[in-house]
Amino acid sequence: MTHADVLSIFSGALTTLLLSIAGIALGLPLGLGLALARWAKVPLLNQLVAVYVSLLRATPLITLVLLIFFALPTAGISVGPVTAGLIALVLNTAAFNCEVWRAALMDLPKDQIEAAQSVGMGQTLRFRRIVLPQVWRTALPGLINEMSQLVKLTPVLAVVGVVDITRAAVRIGAQTYEPLPPFLVALAIYIPIVYALVSVQRWVERRSVLREAAA
Repeated sequence: MTHADVLSIFSGALTTLLLSIAGIALGLPLGLGLALARWAKVPLLNQLVAVYVSLLRATPLITLVLLIFFALPTAGISVGPVTAGLIALVLNTAAFNCEVWRAALMDLPKDQIEAAQSVGMGQTLRFRRIVLPQVWRTALPGLINEMSQLVKLTPVLAVVGVVDITRAAVRIGAQTYEPLPPFLVALAIYIPIVYALVSVQRWVERRSVLREAAA
């Protein structure tokens, strides 16, 4: 492998990171919003979210990417490969995040909500002070797992021409007829990314335990 080959893989790693960060940043709150709609049993919206989550969880990401990339232009909406890939990642991860958030919301003790209501605490304040801190701690392991899956799913976007770590490694391996070295480099990049996510989870959990002990 040449210096240019390594730079090409790192360029793909940057694409992977940016798409993953954007997907996580958009998918987390969207998933929470969907979960809240189901948890609150909002009429009609609850059923629509349930259908959305079921369909998106059952749809392979590669199918979703291709559908967005080829279907939107027919509706007069022009999208590039990166945009189509990002939309697919967000829609996909939001559906899975929704179920993680909803499971955490279902585990929340109802007596705490009732106690907050009895002292006149408003809905927004209840959510910010009581619901979100507890739900976040409960949902964190599942959310981190979904974030890791999202990072590892980015190679699927190569089907519409997005050059991520894996796509770059495949190209270099095809050009040099030595596929092992570029894939070892790609693996060496993937591992720290996923390890960083797991480390964040452990750090947040430790902070939560210390905060509860101090309280």
